[in-house]
Amino acid sequence: MTTQTRTAPQSDATRNRMSPRRRASLTGKHLLLVVLSLLSLFPVLLTVSTALKTSQDVSSNPFGLFSSFSMENFAAAWTEGNFSDYLLNSFLLSVPSTILVVVLSTMAGYAFARLPFPGRTVAFYLVVLGLLVPFFTYMIPLYFQLRAIGLLNTLLGVNLVLATTGLSFGTFFMRAFFTDLPKELEQAARVDGASEGQIFARIMVPLVSSGAGALAVFTFLQNWNNFLVPLLYLPSGEYRPLTTGLYLFLGGRSIDIGPLAAGTFITILPVIAVFVLLQKQVAEGFLSGAVKG
Repeated sequence: MTTQTRTAPQSDATRNRMSPRRRASLTGKHLLLVVLSLLSLFPVLLTVSTALKTSQDVSSNPFGLFSSFSMENFAAAWTEGNFSDYLLNSFLLSVPSTILVVVLSTMAGYAFARLPFPGRTVAFYLVVLGLLVPFFTYMIPLYFQLRAIGLLNTLLGVNLVLATTGLSFGTFFMRAFFTDLPKELEQAARVDGASEGQIFARIMVPLVSSGAGALAVFTFLQNWNNFLVPLLYLPSGEYRPLTTGLYLFLGGRSIDIGPLAAGTFITILPVIAVFVLLQKQVAEGFLSGAVKG
């Protein structure tokens, strides 16, 4: 008993001595995170501030934040730059390709994780091999293939290209979720007379909804920000999205940066909105995938 009463004050003293160090360490980490956050947010704040300034204020005080307020830059970008059409085209290119990636990746991930068939491992590694092949290596042959089958300069062709570029990662990502599910679920469903399609749609898919949601958000953001694919495979510019539209708008406005900032804000606003609204699902999905993988 004597030894226990003597060692207890020592442990308390040690804990008291360590608390300032831990507090200093946490303070340093928090300060570092604040600095990194400010460095990351400053370009966005500067873009928004420039878009909301008058043209005179942009010229006289380019780095001042929110020193004036005007919507003239947004009006110029929306009307003169045709950003209303570009915004619609971006949704027409991003939403269908995202749906394709999520649906096909979920089905492929389930097949590679739960369905035994000859050559399953080899086929899976062939699919994952697509992650190692850069798009630049096959973008020119793909151009001639799309032209030969009549899909060049079409929404369908570009959506298929965007979907195929994200299918390898999507299959790899969703397979990790299906692999971790207990086999007793499907065995019990088969005993009850459920078909393979019913097991997949009614039992397995709801259990991996967090992963599918994270994949959908990640794919949508990637396709929305894609610049090279629409530029290559939409040569006429009929379905030009925001990324390529902003590039062409930039060509004639190297000095007037107010409308450029407004066009940039229009381009990034849907991305920010999607991420802010679904950041919890994205974090849960990727963390679950990392643990399960």
